[in-house]
Amino acid sequence: MYAVDPRRTSSAEWADVWLGLDVGSDIALANAIGREIIHAGLANEEFIARATFDFEAYRDKVESYTLEYAERETGVPGDAIRDLAHAYAGAEKAMICWTLGITEHHNAVDNVLALINLALLTGHVGRYGSGLNPLRGQNNVQGGGDMGALPDRLPGFQHVENAPLREKFDAAWGVPVPPKKGWHLSQMFDAMERGELRAAYVIGENPVQSEADQQRAKQLMGGLDFMVVQDLFLTATAELADVVMPAAAAWAESEGTVTNSERRVQRVRKALDPPGEARDDLWIIFELARRMGHDWGEPSAERIWDEVRSLSPVHQGMTYARLEALGGIQWPCWDETHPGELFLHSRLWEDPVPGSRVPFVAVDHDPPVDRLDDDFPIRLTTGRRLDSYNTGVQTGSFTSPLRRGESLDMSPEDVARLRLTEGERVRVVSRRGQVEVPIRTDPGLRPGLTFMTFHFQDDVAVNLLTIDATDPKSGTAEFKATAIRIEKLGAPVPAG
Repeated sequence: MYAVDPRRTSSAEWADVWLGLDVGSDIALANAIGREIIHAGLANEEFIARATFDFEAYRDKVESYTLEYAERETGVPGDAIRDLAHAYAGAEKAMICWTLGITEHHNAVDNVLALINLALLTGHVGRYGSGLNPLRGQNNVQGGGDMGALPDRLPGFQHVENAPLREKFDAAWGVPVPPKKGWHLSQMFDAMERGELRAAYVIGENPVQSEADQQRAKQLMGGLDFMVVQDLFLTATAELADVVMPAAAAWAESEGTVTNSERRVQRVRKALDPPGEARDDLWIIFELARRMGHDWGEPSAERIWDEVRSLSPVHQGMTYARLEALGGIQWPCWDETHPGELFLHSRLWEDPVPGSRVPFVAVDHDPPVDRLDDDFPIRLTTGRRLDSYNTGVQTGSFTSPLRRGESLDMSPEDVARLRLTEGERVRVVSRRGQVEVPIRTDPGLRPGLTFMTFHFQDDVAVNLLTIDATDPKSGTAEFKATAIRIEKLGAPVPAG
């Protein structure tokens, strides 16, 4: 196993080899791996010819990404990049897994495309033990997308701007679906700023604390004409709302389905009644519809799922009875005799390939927007710890033996160079804001790199520091790359 991560995390310690690349240099590394595979004659030429197109443009693009160039841009030794390229291309089975370290950048989609190119180059896709796997941070992220929680998709990933696909939803729902794609989250905040978005209905999100530029997010959401929040907790966002709908905990207090990262749809069963005035999400939405003059009948998770099946071809064969009997089914599942597809892209191994072939997409390295300079010479990257979720709303209300307060994690070399001591409270300053936080020495960090989480926003508002430079394709902000400086305050305080 190879671990590619700016930090030497606990996961990296399980790896055979750790490549500690500089934050934001992922494309430089991936393109150099691709070039080495091509030059070493390790590309799967048969698969490329049969299942892909635009290989020549990709080959030309990566030609300038020599091992020497990649070493300069990434900080990873060229020999280590060569070894990784040969190991990946030469393996009988190989999988690329990634998390938010790839996607929380201003060029998030390009980062992912660079990894997809490697899988296409070697044929490590659509087969047992091989593939591309974006690891999710929380359960049912996949299911949310499957059900249309995207600005341009209807359930089953059917594009809203495709008229024949959209028209069947028009007929089923009795109202015309808007024919143009909507805004993603970053575009919603831009629309608030322009005065085009004046109301919001927020379900299970805490954007006041989770957005990259926290000051801007709070100001814009606080300035809305009307806001409804539906959540388990009274979050910082809910505190700004005009109306708060207390919701049930879906994993124990609701009926429904959940979809995991391998596309497996499984049943969720109610074990408890929601406490107090909390209500199931379906009940809330159905009751809102009723009070607005539309009686949808009694809320039934199975009846809604059957509606999904009638409109989404990839879910059509997944009755509740089959989900119960089989312990879950992977989409696509085309009818009630279909077992579900074990490999999403297995068609690429058929000859000829049914449907369209898959393109290589040539992409270029583009460093982080928040550049390092003499005033802000240190890189801050943010992320999670094992025991906590996001802004701490779900996990901060109970204790954990693994949990400690927020800290600025630093390399031993930087702690010594700045003449700091363990637990000393410092001021961390970026181009957007500043916070005070104790330091913690982490030998897994290289000099020049620091780390913080966003789990303790009430104590240390880390997102005052981060930049809201966003990827134009996905709308994801560049949480992973902030330029900072560290200023001494005074005497150290006890750690923890």
